[in-house]
This record gives sequence, structure tokens and C-alpha cells, in this order.
Amino acid sequence: MKKIFAFLLFSQIIFAQGGIFDKNPIINQENWNKQRVHWGYYLGFNQLDFKFDYLSVTEDVQVGTTTGFNVGLIGNLRLSEYFDFRFEPGLYITQRNLTYPNILSTSDQLREVKSTYIFFPLLIKYSALRAGNVRPFLIGGVSTALNLGSNSDASDDNYNERFRMTKWTNFYEAGFGIDIYTEYFIFSPSIRGVFSMNDELIRDNTAGSPWTGNVDAMKTRGFFVNFAFH
Repeated sequence: MKKIFAFLLFSQIIFAQGGIFDKNPIINQENWNKQRVHWGYYLGFNQLDFKFDYLSVTEDVQVGTTTGFNVGLIGNLRLSEYFDFRFEPGLYITQRNLTYPNILSTSDQLREVKSTYIFFPLLIKYSALRAGNVRPFLIGGVSTALNLGSNSDASDDNYNERFRMTKWTNFYEAGFGIDIYTEYFIFSPSIRGVFSMNDELIRDNTAGSPWTGNVDAMKTRGFFVNFAFH
């Protein structure tokens, strides 16, 4: 919540500097939205979690989240006055710390799950009417992601302190943001939720493993905050 508050505060500062609260603001980049294709890039941060479903009632696995880093490119195709098609490939680095309360050994309770995802999202952006130098938008769609830290090809498992996940995962995404038209570029802060469609856990080789034996599904969920420049 502190990060989201800082994001909103930063956006308000940008608004004020851009003069959008003036009675008659100078209209920046007036014809920018008429481009058929344009490009950009983004930087940001993420906080990803796991949602666990279990085969039988048990004490939940505790998930400790950390703040990760995002960077990527933007390709935008104008479909109409209000709709755009987006391709936003990016690199997302994150870590989740799993604690298994049913395991007595302290050394075996913790698993640090470090993930480096390459996301390939296909998105639809719906923009509202432009008001001065701002234009709010909604964005959503689907993506597939390659997890470079999945350990999916490893023969070792949690008994050798190796946590394994699937290499490819599908997601759906939904969020909102604001295009801010400055004199020289378009600044677009946005917040987006991301939710996995499929189970990402690779079970241990031993049936009844205390780490994976009772897990019916493990799916990523979380949010991205991106600061885009066009």
C-alpha cells in the first residue's frame, strides 16, 4: 500500500508540473494519438504471491513476498479512437519465500523461490476521452511467460533443496492507468493485476512429499506498477 500511495503521489506531482489543473492548459502532443503505430518502454516494480489449493485440509503454506523489478518494451497499434492493441514484452525479476509450518526441521521449512520471467503479453487498451493533457485508460488481456529460474529440467527436488516450477505459464492481466502528455513525451503510470491460469508446481519425485504431496495447485498472483515512456 505504501508503494501504491507513492505511485499516486508521484503522478499528482507530474500532473501539477504539466499544468493540467490550469483553467486553460496548453495542449501538448495534440496529434500524438492519431499515429497508427508507436513505440515505447517501461520500468517498474512488482510484488508476486502464490495461491495454494490443497487436496486435504492442512495448515497453509506461508508466502513471504518481496518487491521485484520490471523492464520492457511497448509496441502499440491504433485500432480506433478509443481502442489500441498492445504487445509489451518484458523482464520481471521477483522472489517469494515459502515457509512450510508442518515440517519440523527449520532448515527444510524455508524455500526461497527466485524467478526471472520473460512476459509476452497481448493486451487491449481502452482510453477515455482526453481531458487537457491527461487521458485515463483501462488495459487487459492475456500473456504467456517463460520462467528462466523454474528448475523444471532438474532431476533433484525438495529433498535436495531444489524447488521446481513449470517453465511456461499463462496469465490474464487487468489494470488501469493514465496517459500524461508532456511537451516532449508521453508519461503513462499504470497498475495491473496478474493471475496465473494454470498450476505451476512440479511435484517431488517421492509420493507424499511434505512440500508438494498435498498441493492440488499453486498459481502466481500479484500486481505490477509500471512507468511507461512513449
